Amino acid sequence: MSQELERIAAGRAKEAVYYDRIGQKSKAVKVYREVIEILWRIYSLTTDPTLKKVYQDKIREYQERIDFLTSDSDTIASTPKTTMNDAVLTQKPQVKWDDIVNLEDAKKAIRESIVYPTKRPDLFPLGWPRGILLFGPPGCGKTLLAAAAASEIDASFHILDAATIMSKWLGESERNVSRIFNQCRQAARSGKPAIIFIDEVDSLTAERPLEVGGEARVRNQLLKEMDSILDKGRKDYIYVIAATNKPWLLDEPFIRRFQKRIYVSLPDLASRRRLFEMYTRGLNMDSSVELNQMAIITDGYSASDIHDICMEVQLKVVSEFFSSGGGENGAPRPITMEDFSEVIKRRKPSISLENMKRLLEWQAKHATG
Repeated sequence: MSQELERIAAGRAKEAVYYDRIGQKSKAVKVYREVIEILWRIYSLTTDPTLKKVYQDKIREYQERIDFLTSDSDTIASTPKTTMNDAVLTQKPQVKWDDIVNLEDAKKAIRESIVYPTKRPDLFPLGWPRGILLFGPPGCGKTLLAAAAASEIDASFHILDAATIMSKWLGESERNVSRIFNQCRQAARSGKPAIIFIDEVDSLTAERPLEVGGEARVRNQLLKEMDSILDKGRKDYIYVIAATNKPWLLDEPFIRRFQKRIYVSLPDLASRRRLFEMYTRGLNMDSSVELNQMAIITDGYSASDIHDICMEVQLKVVSEFFSSGGGENGAPRPITMEDFSEVIKRRKPSISLENMKRLLEWQAKHATG
């Protein structure tokens, strides 16, 4: 699925650049926005941190171009230069609850904490949670949950991670944190909800023996900013959703600031069956393929693992097709159950039993819903 989306995004990006070059600004902006939506989808399906950074940079680049084309300035010279750290991702991702297989408990907790209070604040005289921690194995949908929440309440979606905010210049990293929160406050005061998504929050907030002063200052700035939005007297629609695969690295001050701590689990048997159905929908499969059997033998695999299995099986038959006949004519053979069995035997679950045990222990001690 990711490869097909990348192909579509690349084609649409070329189209946007063409319209941009010939001066058709409105068409260029429309297509740039379509490319950003596709890239958001790819970003949410990707677990590799390096690839996520690549997609994030491309989204930022296209958003900057949209901002320039839709500004009142006629020349580049009159447009303020935007630095990498100034550029905050605010494009609303087009992700719906139905795009997320299973995770009903997590969806319910997010609806109760974010969706319902935003739609009917009068029903919450005591306030509502504004800090939510999603923890669990990698590749199980934490980013998708945050993106779906933003889509549900029509909120701007701001990604905050180490690659976005850290700077070698003294004081610049904490100013980047402050800048993001201030932008969200301004949006909230104009009636626009804002979600700040902190991906891999442990990389920013965990205390380390050899950390430099900048890391400690960023951590303190985050605590200060979160305290300001968690103030019980405020009614701003600003939410902080953080995700981590290693919650045990978080220190107590941060844990306390997330009123909701939600475990995002590995898919169960029924969910694995639905995932295989979803990822094989566009594939040419032989009648020998048994989705139920594949769901049974992939116990312990994440949603991302299952996506990668389906992708690798498709690559396998396509590679055979090119090797045997050059790939110029015809089509690859149908995918068989034997192909899936061969790939699954080679691919082990991406999370170890030891880490699963630590996650479940942390859940028993800290989870709130």
